Amino acid sequence: MWLVLILVLLPATILAQGREATISVRVVNAGDNTPLEGVQVAIRECRCGGLTDREGRFSKVLPFGNYQIEFFYLGFRGVNREVRLRESVELEVQMQEQAEELSEVVLRARKITENLESPQMGALELEMQEIKKIPMAAGEFDVLRGMTLLPGVNNAGEISNGLSVRGGSLDQNLILYDYAPVFNPTHLFGLFSVFTPEVISQVDLYRANIPARFGGRTSSVLDVKTRNPYPSKFSLNGGVGLVSSRLAIETPLVKDKLNLSLGGRAGFTDFLLPLFSERLDNTRARFHDTTLKLLWLAGENDQVALTGFYSWDFYQLDLITKIQDINAANNQYEFRTLNGTLAWTHVLDEKSSMRNILVASDYQPENIFPEQESDNEIRYESSIRYLSLTSEYLRFATESVDWYAGMQAARYRIAPGSLDPGSGNGINPVELETENSYEFGVYANLNWKPLEALSLSAGLRLNHFVLVGPFTQPTFDPVTGNLTATSVFEKGAGVKTYNGLEPRIGLNYTLAENTSVKASYARLNQYLQNLYNTTTPLPTSRWKTSDPLIGPQQSDAFGLGIYQGLADNEMEVSLEGYYRASRNNLTYKAGADFFLEPYLQREVIQAEGKAYGLELSFRKPEGKVNGWFNYTYSRSFLRSDGDALRDRINNNEWYPSEFDRPHVFNSTVNFEGDLYNTWSFNFTLQSGRPYSAPNSVFRYGEIDIPIFLERNNARLRPYHRLDFSWTIRYGKKLNRRWVGDWTFTVYNVYGRRNPFNLFYSQRQGSENGDIFLESPLGSYELSVVNSPVFALTYNFSFD
Repeated sequence: MWLVLILVLLPATILAQGREATISVRVVNAGDNTPLEGVQVAIRECRCGGLTDREGRFSKVLPFGNYQIEFFYLGFRGVNREVRLRESVELEVQMQEQAEELSEVVLRARKITENLESPQMGALELEMQEIKKIPMAAGEFDVLRGMTLLPGVNNAGEISNGLSVRGGSLDQNLILYDYAPVFNPTHLFGLFSVFTPEVISQVDLYRANIPARFGGRTSSVLDVKTRNPYPSKFSLNGGVGLVSSRLAIETPLVKDKLNLSLGGRAGFTDFLLPLFSERLDNTRARFHDTTLKLLWLAGENDQVALTGFYSWDFYQLDLITKIQDINAANNQYEFRTLNGTLAWTHVLDEKSSMRNILVASDYQPENIFPEQESDNEIRYESSIRYLSLTSEYLRFATESVDWYAGMQAARYRIAPGSLDPGSGNGINPVELETENSYEFGVYANLNWKPLEALSLSAGLRLNHFVLVGPFTQPTFDPVTGNLTATSVFEKGAGVKTYNGLEPRIGLNYTLAENTSVKASYARLNQYLQNLYNTTTPLPTSRWKTSDPLIGPQQSDAFGLGIYQGLADNEMEVSLEGYYRASRNNLTYKAGADFFLEPYLQREVIQAEGKAYGLELSFRKPEGKVNGWFNYTYSRSFLRSDGDALRDRINNNEWYPSEFDRPHVFNSTVNFEGDLYNTWSFNFTLQSGRPYSAPNSVFRYGEIDIPIFLERNNARLRPYHRLDFSWTIRYGKKLNRRWVGDWTFTVYNVYGRRNPFNLFYSQRQGSENGDIFLESPLGSYELSVVNSPVFALTYNFSFD
């Protein structure tokens, strides 16, 4: 651990020796002179090179001599330059766009000083090149795992179905994949995300003044974008690993008109799970995902993109389950996601464009219970069907003013569950009522720089939500909670309407050339929530829209931060503070059971919430030694306000939420020793997750039953882990079409047994008496990964 911390602070300085000089290059777009980041620079004679930074710059110290330098960038014509190096030289290379007529409107050049100049606060960006460097479990580079190493972002442990951002719950994050919502973003019990790795271009996380075009969640927006295919010829890349294998292709279908990108991944881990524990002999897990993108360059002013995404998972857990007095031999979970996005961008003139986006999403989780001593299977199915249309106008009025405005209409159709008993005569079929709702939004956002030192981003979003029939509205006794009456709404009848006005504002003031201060405020409303009563939601969790008894969640988030660029902005240091007040946070009542429950309203409580924290971050994105470290102090609390005893949690006092982590430290360091070797270290340390410890024990016959009077009144041991990866590249000759590398990964290097959960069991006699003394119950920690996990992955590309 200390070695990692020391290495983070080592300067990446290389002294030129002998008769050497420096080649400095700046690569720009010939159309508008904006810098190009990520251009591949290849120097034939030394078989070396690299990528340009955010300012389009690249430099290399070389011995005197003659050099051929080649420049490659997706969507641009390649450039060759010959340099006679006798002294340090500076070159400016202009690259012509090959097929992307819309790039100057749709894409805006990013600079290394963007974080200092932009009024957008709490925004984090990771590109796939950064994510691929991070050591991950079983050698799989992963979007969600990469995000948990950033300040203010964590999860529930090795197994988690999403992210907690600044103390928010998992369902308070809007996760988009090419504009389409993803309701379950993970594979393999939450170990990996569902996003096809080979086709991702970048990942943006918004946590503070979220742009006005986004709505529907109260904590954050995770925006995952796929790469636009602009190939001039066929290319192929992928990887083969122990857990999964990946393959992706890019090819032109019609020259300069129609391009294709297709990526897929499949994992078959049945044979691996028993290696971790004998208890996993009957556990099964398989998954695959596929992303297809077609890009049609319809003309100089139009392009149309079609993205299709499919994800499938199957789990089998060796658990005995009883359903209406019928025993199941095990639990099987299967869920599918099918998304489609059609986006049309039309350039009106040099400064304005229109964008229209049609999105369809279909998420279907299913539980399968094979009946013991029978071939019959009991199936429990549910689904979310989402459909939306967005139309947006963008205009870059002047160098200091740009704005956009748009409207969005969305439909939710939620089938909460149906139980099919198959041929089981002892089980009654159940069909829970489907919910239908609509959400309409209009929004506008203005970016303005009135003074050289001052810039602001102001947005406003107006939401209109309506729940329509058929719907059965329950009425409950306020004391007992028993159902007393129901009201039935016919198909299409209005049941409940909510309106929400959401102002968003961000201010940036530049104190000095490399120093700025930011402030932000945002209000957000959430009309769709996920209900669960475990640490992390399983496919059995329930999705629910707002209704007359469950109001929309709402939050007001405030932020203040200072940002400093160091060493000519080669390093970035920031300190951000935030406070978020929230209302109508959904949490479960004691003893709640959501399975087959027709009226969820009596099983949940809407609580008040507050979260606050400080995030210190240091980042060095370039150089032979690069990476980041960050420290976060944060708290997250909830408080109920019910009058009846069953509607109270912790007697209506503030208590820590499931995602309250007071202290979190993350560090990622990459050593790019030469062209062929990269060593990466990742270290994380964080406070243990809260859990509920029993306040007393009640003896019933021969069984001791724990009594829980308080929620989250104790905390698991701290979590910490060190990971390592070594990437070996070979075959770097510039005239080779096939290039490959090997990545060796060790996850949890020193075999830390990090607790995921804690459970209680009846003690037998004097078992473990030296630990539990006279207690009738024993408490035991459950660890998911308790030893180092080794992995070897082969990655390749061909063009």
